[in-house]
Amino acid sequence: MQANFQDQIAFYLTGRREGSKLKPLDGSYRPALFARVSDLASLRYDLPLILNVSGTADRVVLSLSHLIDEAVESLGQSADRDRIARHGYKLELELRKGSTANGSDDFGKMWSDAAARLSDNADPSMQDSAQKLWSHFDVAGTLVDADAEFPSRVVYHAWNAVQDTKAKRFRKKAERLLQKLRDILDAEAIGSAAGRAPDRLRAGVGTSFGTTFDFNAMSRILVEGKPGFELSGERRTRIKGLIEVLERQRFYPVGTNVDEPYSFAFFKCSDALDAYQERHDEAVELLRTLAIADLETKGEYRESVHDVLFDGFGSNGLDAEELAELPDYLVCTDAGTLDAVDTAQMVELLAAGLPIKVLVRTDDILEPSKVAEGHVALGLRARQLVDTAIGLTDVFVFQSGASHLFQMRESMIRALSYDGPALFSVFSGATGHNADMPPYLVAAAAMESRSFPALVYDPSAGADWATRLAVSDNPNLDDDWPVHSFAFEDETLQAGSENLAFTLADFMSMDDRFYGHYAIVEESYQSDGLIPISEALHADVTGLPSEVPYITLVDDKLTMQRAIIDDRLLLETRRCLTMWHSLQELGGIHNSHAERLLAKELKSRSAEAAANVGAAEVAQTEDAAVAEPTPAAVAPIDEPTAEDHGDDPYIESARCTTCNECTNLNDRMFAYNAEKQAYIADPDAGTFRQLVEAAEGCQVSIIHPGKPRNPKEPGIEDLIARAALFN
Repeated sequence: MQANFQDQIAFYLTGRREGSKLKPLDGSYRPALFARVSDLASLRYDLPLILNVSGTADRVVLSLSHLIDEAVESLGQSADRDRIARHGYKLELELRKGSTANGSDDFGKMWSDAAARLSDNADPSMQDSAQKLWSHFDVAGTLVDADAEFPSRVVYHAWNAVQDTKAKRFRKKAERLLQKLRDILDAEAIGSAAGRAPDRLRAGVGTSFGTTFDFNAMSRILVEGKPGFELSGERRTRIKGLIEVLERQRFYPVGTNVDEPYSFAFFKCSDALDAYQERHDEAVELLRTLAIADLETKGEYRESVHDVLFDGFGSNGLDAEELAELPDYLVCTDAGTLDAVDTAQMVELLAAGLPIKVLVRTDDILEPSKVAEGHVALGLRARQLVDTAIGLTDVFVFQSGASHLFQMRESMIRALSYDGPALFSVFSGATGHNADMPPYLVAAAAMESRSFPALVYDPSAGADWATRLAVSDNPNLDDDWPVHSFAFEDETLQAGSENLAFTLADFMSMDDRFYGHYAIVEESYQSDGLIPISEALHADVTGLPSEVPYITLVDDKLTMQRAIIDDRLLLETRRCLTMWHSLQELGGIHNSHAERLLAKELKSRSAEAAANVGAAEVAQTEDAAVAEPTPAAVAPIDEPTAEDHGDDPYIESARCTTCNECTNLNDRMFAYNAEKQAYIADPDAGTFRQLVEAAEGCQVSIIHPGKPRNPKEPGIEDLIARAALFN
């Protein structure tokens, strides 16, 4: 056993397996928590999605499974409900398999085709069920599944829907202004002498009454009885110019005599910037026209005041409110193709406050570092852009894995509707290094492992971090890693379960570029020195390690296997955890400043309470001395004896200040009673090291570690010496 452990230590320190019984990792292994998802198409989850072009903005992106659930629910207590629901779930499975195998297509066509296939092969009533479900959908669009282009398709579709809403609002306003401007010109024509000429009056009445009236006499009466209405030459020219600009503008065309509308979707920031600059003068002209037209139609335009004002319109640039009238520019980029120039231009565009929405699609967040051998970039490009954009303070930032786009759709729509620049950072999961693992699972695993966490930074939500930054879409928000119960059967077919944390090391085990950092340890070759990586991350190792971290995998036969990792991978996992802790703090979770202030306040209150108790005891002593009882009247008092805890750890709960230090360290070992005071809930739920560290960190020194329950725990002699100060 000792020789086996030496081989494992050697691998941990050097990454070499030569001369040992350690087996290499390959594509036949995957994280144990993925054992239940070997066939993703057979499971019910959010994808595929329908990019809906029918209905309101909140139905722009729909989930197939949710759509069917809603349709079944709308059937109420129908006698056919169970049959229709059963057929609906079969259709869903058929569509999910079809979209995975064949890609995207029109949802209506795919639904009809799937119903026809299932009806031919099984139940003839399938067609009836399919038609009844379809009647409850109110949907039209494309069915899409996760692939490399999935983030771009979803964001572009949602952006297009937001722009359609803006276009309708603009056209309604522009058409109303055009009608009123034309009415002003028509009113002048009708009120002029020419407008009241006999021929014009006869044309206005029509042929039915052409012989009834004396139009010459009518014309003479009207001309003599009412002064003519005539615009000034300047105003007439101005109104005609306003109409011309509104009719020929190419931002939101409202006329039939207009050139091809402008496009606002691009693949490069430089192209978007060029287009914005080329159209800038036209944009200024259009916005100026809208402002003047609004005054003209209200009769409020004063040449002596407004001519000077509008001569300089836009000379100092356009603000966000003005730009919000016009379409937003969308740039869909690939992080893998961005160079230094592209990145600099992107930052410039975002910093300028231009109406631009930028999608940075990342396909690979585990790129080996180009400057440090053995290190991983951990989504460096996307992270740098996100950090920079947040630092600009007025850029809306949205980050998510492709797997969570549906869950975070409200935030996505909010970002696309934001009157200012927005950055979308999305991990597609299509890395090309995960064997046959579906992109959806890879993207979901990236979020679980904290290597690509979800976040939303909304500048319009408030003035501080607490209101602007949200990280609530991440799993197990308060914890280091998501922890899931893993059920299994041992070799004797006895059921068992184990709590497994999903860490960066688990995520990286799916990537063929990092197989060399793992070694499979068969059961007969395992040693007592193997510990889960979630524990190893908090171990204080000095000198030669006495423990080797491992993760739990399953092979292609669904047999559990332990894979040890080298120290380089442990370092990367610890670095990932540190970045997650930083994001937690920014999101208001485990904020170190707040926790220190709280501990300080609690300590101050505890000291104040102790002082008050001391003062009360002194007062009682003085009162007793004044009474001067006789010795015979005083009964003997038995001194209380301290409770004997033996070698067991314990806490003086009555003195606890509720600082959370111990429960944050291990909430299974330490817990609070009904009075919110700490006690030892389960001394075997953690290590002796954690007991000692809790005692050292306790603000009021009330934790007593006792003696170690596992005398073989690494570093035990040093821990016993440290514990002696508190026992």
